[in-house]
Amino acid sequence: MEYFNKAKAVKLRSHLDKYLVVDDEDHDKLRQSRKGSTRKAIWEVELVQGKTQHVRLRSYNGRYLTATEAPFLLGFTGNKVVQANFDAGLDWKYEWEPIKEGLYVKLRSWCGKYLRGNGGTLPWRNSVTHDDPSVTHNWILWSVEPVDFPFEKNSVASSFASDHEISASEQLASPSSVSSFQTTSSNNFRSGMDLFHRAKAVRLRSHHDKYLHAEEDEESVTQDRNGSSKNAKWVVELIPEYDNIIRLKSCYGKYLTASNQPLLLGVTGRKVVQSLPRRLDSSVEWEPVRDGAQVKLKTRYGNFLRANGGLPPWRNSVTHDIPHRTSTQDWILWDVDVLEIHVESPAPPPVPHSDSLDFESSTPSAVSIKSANFSRQESTDSYVGSPPKMEGRTIYYHVAEENGDVDDENVQGYSLIFKGNGVEDLTRKFEEETGLEGVIVCSRSPLNGKLYPLRLQLPPNNVTMQVVLVLPSSKVARDFEEQGLL
Repeated sequence: MEYFNKAKAVKLRSHLDKYLVVDDEDHDKLRQSRKGSTRKAIWEVELVQGKTQHVRLRSYNGRYLTATEAPFLLGFTGNKVVQANFDAGLDWKYEWEPIKEGLYVKLRSWCGKYLRGNGGTLPWRNSVTHDDPSVTHNWILWSVEPVDFPFEKNSVASSFASDHEISASEQLASPSSVSSFQTTSSNNFRSGMDLFHRAKAVRLRSHHDKYLHAEEDEESVTQDRNGSSKNAKWVVELIPEYDNIIRLKSCYGKYLTASNQPLLLGVTGRKVVQSLPRRLDSSVEWEPVRDGAQVKLKTRYGNFLRANGGLPPWRNSVTHDIPHRTSTQDWILWDVDVLEIHVESPAPPPVPHSDSLDFESSTPSAVSIKSANFSRQESTDSYVGSPPKMEGRTIYYHVAEENGDVDDENVQGYSLIFKGNGVEDLTRKFEEETGLEGVIVCSRSPLNGKLYPLRLQLPPNNVTMQVVLVLPSSKVARDFEEQGLL
């Protein structure tokens, strides 16, 4: 309770370095986000009268952090945590007991379970539940950051329409105000080129936890939650004559372009599109400006790449603009996930052949890195500077559906680095990283395409592997039992 007794408001940061926030699109839903600078990450602390060891946590829109009895997924442990309006008859559902553990706290709900920030693959990633975990104990540990109270007590959040309304002052912004903004930016923030110098390909994640997405019409640019799509991948081109300017090319071979077309007549913000001009000009050039762990991408004329939220037609649109509202300053901040880096290295030795497993048999000259460790999978720091040195083997994996199918086996999937040769140790590693208990680690036969559980030892020499995780409740797991493979 020492973290809460004197604090008027707090932020809660999970083991995954993400904050507990209110969801933009579903106001009952909670999630985890790296964006801790918005009011959606701030929770007012209310002490419970007559219960000195309990608190209630209220979001900026007046709703309370609530532990429900509804399962997050049928057949799995973990119940939903939502935000809800206060009901005096159910006041116990809004109460949490902080329990200190080292520098962290656990928040115990009314039924003895703990607030848990989930990681791993979808639908677990970024979700929040209350549970009593076994192999994922760190997921119930939270850092508490006291903050100044940012909004009026008893206030209710305004509607999305008012949040995204364009003011007259924005529409009539003078050149002097633009110049002032640019000067302030250049003085306060350093170059963001360190995130791009060695990058061969990146994806850009917006304030809304959506990725910059090249649409199939080969012209439009939007935001999309599917970060594994090829449309979220942007090839980085450095410009030799400039040391602080880049170009970004989509999967269709077209450049991210700041156009002169307004998104909507009468308001600020111009379209960002894909284009392939005959002559590469300043419209396809972007200057990365570092802002903490994130970057702003500035056009040569001082506008910034902006990911819009709110109601259609703003939702999921991408423009270049200079935001003047405090509430939209974060919309020009982007997380950079480096997917491929430039590595100059000698050709790798040949990989031993194996008849029983389907392995990757070669390493490309540009190493593709999707996620070296799920607890830090979205951090870019390990991908810049010197090429990463990783001990152990890289294991790519998918999570199978009920019948053993995988969405797209042509995509390498998620990955982790594993040290060791034992299947039991690897299984425990997957359980810790994904939060899925009792998974069965399988390989797919190159002869008939069927899945088979891995046995005893992994192949020698730390060869790269491709595996499939089968859930214990699935049909394919029951088939394994009938065949005596488990």
